[in-house]
Amino acid sequence: MNQAATVPRPASVCSALLAALEASEGRSRSRKRDQTPDSIGLALRRGLLEQAVRDDPEPDGFEQWLIDHVETSETPGAVHAIARAVLEDWRLASHMPSFAAWLAHGAPSDDARG
Repeated sequence: MNQAATVPRPASVCSALLAALEASEGRSRSRKRDQTPDSIGLALRRGLLEQAVRDDPEPDGFEQWLIDHVETSETPGAVHAIARAVLEDWRLASHMPSFAAWLAHGAPSDDARG
């Protein structure tokens, strides 16, 4: 079996992560605490995911693409943390079909069903 055929493109996983992010933002708006730090982190995550969708890096070059993005960022510490999480999500989707399917269905969660 060709490995390239079984590994999802980072752009497709990042697109699904973006959809899940949008769904979670709707739920978080009802929280009664200061969400400024959350908003900053979500904006950085959204920017990284959107850039990955636009650039559509190759699976075997995705980690380097993330490293390059961190190195050119104005906030490398924060973007590094987010890039690690995105890389872990992509790796999980690459090796766990049920996670990839969950993402593809919009990452539904029980707390969304209020």
